[in-house]
Amino acid sequence: MLKIPTTGLITAALAALFLAGPHTVFAEQKTGFNRTVLLEKKLELPSPSIDTKMIRVEFPPAFKTPWHTHEGPGPRYVVKGTLKVVEGGKTNTYSAGQVFWETGELMSVENVGDNVAELIIFELAPVK
Repeated sequence: MLKIPTTGLITAALAALFLAGPHTVFAEQKTGFNRTVLLEKKLELPSPSIDTKMIRVEFPPAFKTPWHTHEGPGPRYVVKGTLKVVEGGKTNTYSAGQVFWETGELMSVENVGDNVAELIIFELAPVK
């Protein structure tokens, strides 16, 4: 009977697993996965408890909201269409794939495209 020291057996098993097992994908290798930071904002939360909401809004062509505010600030992602946003005395236009930060100030949004526009609102509001 052949005797193999325990450390030799462990080393042989690890070598076999390394050579025959599935290959590890390292971050440097291309995998088809793509990660893009669309918006980064450092902020101080107004409360230790935050109520978060994700809201999808669809705007018909030429629709314009009345002046309004939301319960809290947060990022907004334009899924499709083109929106003109007036907030804090500034006017900006955002198209599909763009992200903007809404402060929670008085604002108005208008669909300035020819088709339905869609917006995802991620709202951060203090718990009431």
